[in-house]
Amino acid sequence: MRLLRLLRMMRLLLAQDALLPPDFFTEAPLRLRLARRVFTLGAQRFREDQRGQALSDKIRKLGPTYIKLGQFLATRSDIIGLAMAQDLRHLQDRLPPFGDKQVARLLATELDHAEAVLKDMGPPIAAASIAQVHVATHRETGQKLAVKFLRPGVEERLRGELELLGRMAKWAERFFPITHRLRPVDAITTLARSINGETDFRMEAAALSEMAENTAKDKGFRVPDIIWEASGRRVLTMSWVDGVSASDIEGLQKDGHDLSDLATRLLQIFLTLVLRDGFFHADMHQGNLLVQKDGTIVAIDLGICGRLDKDSRRFLAEILHGFITRDYVKLAQVHIEAGYVPAHHDVYEFAQALRSVGEPIRDRDADDISMGRVLSQLFAITEQFDMATQPQLLLLQKTMVTVEGVARSFDPKINIWDASETLVADWLRRQIGPEAILRDMRDNAGSTLRALRRLPETLAQAERGAAALETMANQNPSHTPSAKADRLACGLGLTALGAALGALAMSLTGFF
Repeated sequence: MRLLRLLRMMRLLLAQDALLPPDFFTEAPLRLRLARRVFTLGAQRFREDQRGQALSDKIRKLGPTYIKLGQFLATRSDIIGLAMAQDLRHLQDRLPPFGDKQVARLLATELDHAEAVLKDMGPPIAAASIAQVHVATHRETGQKLAVKFLRPGVEERLRGELELLGRMAKWAERFFPITHRLRPVDAITTLARSINGETDFRMEAAALSEMAENTAKDKGFRVPDIIWEASGRRVLTMSWVDGVSASDIEGLQKDGHDLSDLATRLLQIFLTLVLRDGFFHADMHQGNLLVQKDGTIVAIDLGICGRLDKDSRRFLAEILHGFITRDYVKLAQVHIEAGYVPAHHDVYEFAQALRSVGEPIRDRDADDISMGRVLSQLFAITEQFDMATQPQLLLLQKTMVTVEGVARSFDPKINIWDASETLVADWLRRQIGPEAILRDMRDNAGSTLRALRRLPETLAQAERGAAALETMANQNPSHTPSAKADRLACGLGLTALGAALGALAMSLTGFF
């Protein structure tokens, strides 16, 4: 049953050009064009003025997994058109709420003495695919609070749909070798891990706490405060945030916000979270962003978050910087160094392919760029150069597309490169310049000194080993170690000593 629903949904989306834009198939491989035509044969097509609302209704009935897809599409008016994007946006916060009895049951089972913290619980003010939100008051402080309740039954439904997607991914890898480099099984596994944060509010609370610490000194961005004593697995209580939804363009204009500045700041905030902290909000659509009177952007609903290690952040920054500075050879080298492109490919040939994508769109207005043609060209390049999907980057890639879509809803003509250039260049300078080298040596000084403390024991072990070899040789002259073995033992000892002394020198340099 779930499989049939999924196939019907995919067929419907493709038929309405709501999954991939029409331009994508103009230059796509013949087999993809034929597959799409066969798959959508006889599918219902809605009138231009009806298709967005009709699709929205169908997606909502299918449940949370499909609503997530609709939320993503709602951010990309440049792909599916402004009218459809507007119709799909209400998927983010306009679903039928569940009843007061279920709310009371959640409070009783999830919290100890909820009545000691919460009072004046109001009706639901927003109901989404995963949860709904109520307004309450802190009994002791009188603070206005937002209380989030997990939708009953959603855990089981999500689990079933993810299991179906996992099985389909395994079938795809088994029967269609072309999908191997896309690594669909790993992609679904990554998605399943991310959804855990959406259905366990303790994880979301921890994410809010961590991001609050990371951004405590940042101006113009914050997240709500957590009320720990009124939060649990299926109930999350936060400080109330007054602000205008990022989807309410008229409301933002009425409050006097500079939408162009807002777009630029949003992009820079996201890049800061990714590059500086390595921990970012991975669901930054319009429904999860509020703008306060003073222009502060507040991110809510941190159920899905992503992380990048230091190497991945450096690769990302160098890739962005390569596009910004049009250094396509450097850009190609970074892809190969990171392992995103197999090393047997020619770096200059790959650089030429990247140039063919980057240059045509560099100096053009956003509304003049055909995203369909860009996507189809990138698809061809990834196939040509054996680029495998990087599961650890899927959340980042998805969120970058989403944030770009939100920024363009503020300012359709925003220059993504100009908004990113200074921030990326400064971060790279701090991370790979002389200061970074000294910082790394200082940070590693502790482990180096611990290794040095073990040096006498290591040398004693080596000495005992040499003595054992000598004893064995005296007892059995026919098995006397060769000169080569002597040289090897001596070399290993000198290498260990040299490495230890070198590490000591580096540590001392780091301290000074």
